[in-house]
Amino acid sequence: MATQERMEQLVALCKRRGFVFQSSEIYGGLKSCWDYGPLGVELKRNVKEAWWRSMVRRRSDIVGIDCSILMHPKVWETSGHVAGFNDPMVDCKLCKARFRADTIENQNCPKKPSLRPGQCEGELTAPRQFNLMFKTHMGPIDDASAVVYLRPETAQGIFVNFKNVVDTSRVKPPFGIAQQGKSFRNEIVTENFIFRSREFEQMEMEFFVPPTDGMKWYEYWRDERYRWFTDLGIQPENLRLREHASDELAHYSAACSDVEYQFPFGWKELEGIANRTDFDLKRHSEATGKDLAWFDATTRERYIPHVVEPALGVDRACLAFLCEAFTEDEIEGEKRTVLRFHPSLAPIKAGIFPLVKKDGLADLAESIETELKREFAVFYDESGAIGRRYRRQDECGTPFGITIDYQSKDDGTVTMRHRDSCRQERLPIAQLRNWLRDQLLGA
Repeated sequence: MATQERMEQLVALCKRRGFVFQSSEIYGGLKSCWDYGPLGVELKRNVKEAWWRSMVRRRSDIVGIDCSILMHPKVWETSGHVAGFNDPMVDCKLCKARFRADTIENQNCPKKPSLRPGQCEGELTAPRQFNLMFKTHMGPIDDASAVVYLRPETAQGIFVNFKNVVDTSRVKPPFGIAQQGKSFRNEIVTENFIFRSREFEQMEMEFFVPPTDGMKWYEYWRDERYRWFTDLGIQPENLRLREHASDELAHYSAACSDVEYQFPFGWKELEGIANRTDFDLKRHSEATGKDLAWFDATTRERYIPHVVEPALGVDRACLAFLCEAFTEDEIEGEKRTVLRFHPSLAPIKAGIFPLVKKDGLADLAESIETELKREFAVFYDESGAIGRRYRRQDECGTPFGITIDYQSKDDGTVTMRHRDSCRQERLPIAQLRNWLRDQLLGA
């Protein structure tokens, strides 16, 4: 399947099955803004939960935090965002469209999509810098004294709370602070569905280490974050680590790698892992006069910790898992569309299907649904032929299908169907919760 066709089919599936909708669609939509539907919000929650479980809950050296979207404007002056968070922009004098000057070779003219900007009759302006932060005002007075910004990243909330976390938690380097939350960037160019948008969600962790251990922990987190994606079902041939060249690094960075995924539209960054050295804590300490150094009582050493940062966009991760899961095959001579999600990410864990609505099978199926949904996201469906019901759940990515038939009334067992192989087996109703729990925890 051609890559463009594959992407179009995936976007259509996301709309048809309730994963992602265009924001404000009945008003014509708002460009680059997206709403997650009933299945999409479950997928997104599962991705965030998988990250939190891996990064915080299963570790003793990382704690969580949840910071405000609005922060003191001097935070962004100190971090360099007000002065330096810019992209170069050019305008087309003919069609008035705007383009990022540094990636213009990858963009298309809106009037003639087969051409690059500037290759048509339109003349491009000279590049100028465009700040990506969303500016707003806090309070009733709309003047310069009330200016605040929607945060462009979650990391700064972690840095300015470093001392609070140290003073209130039993942590010492090496340790991390993790956060999930919304960020906003007024991107010049938005593209490729939910890959790049102006409102997005991040999962970031800042890992504070002694200065001499920065590169060791950078290499650890680079490999650990790559492994997270493969553990959740992304095939190694679709994933790669790209180390940044020296001329790509930020001035404060000692090293940086991108985990890249082969989307239908090419290799793109999924997650960045950076050794940010002591830049952020030192800047905030200098700006506020607050001592953000760590004192090691064992070595009697005082130092500003260095920071290793894995930063992942939730929406990009969801899109990567959708692309990886999207498959078309043939079952019994019939074309089948299936989302082969890793079970822990699947929006619905099991479909529940009474073979027929009569003879008490529906009642038994409903009692099973009531029992299972105490712990799992399940979906009850009694409409249509059983094969059609299987196909609908295959398209939603549901890994297991539970069919209640006449034998279920006789011996208390059900048919468990596996999404990927279509294999079926009989299981006791009394063991379903434990069986599903084992499948999901062991996956």
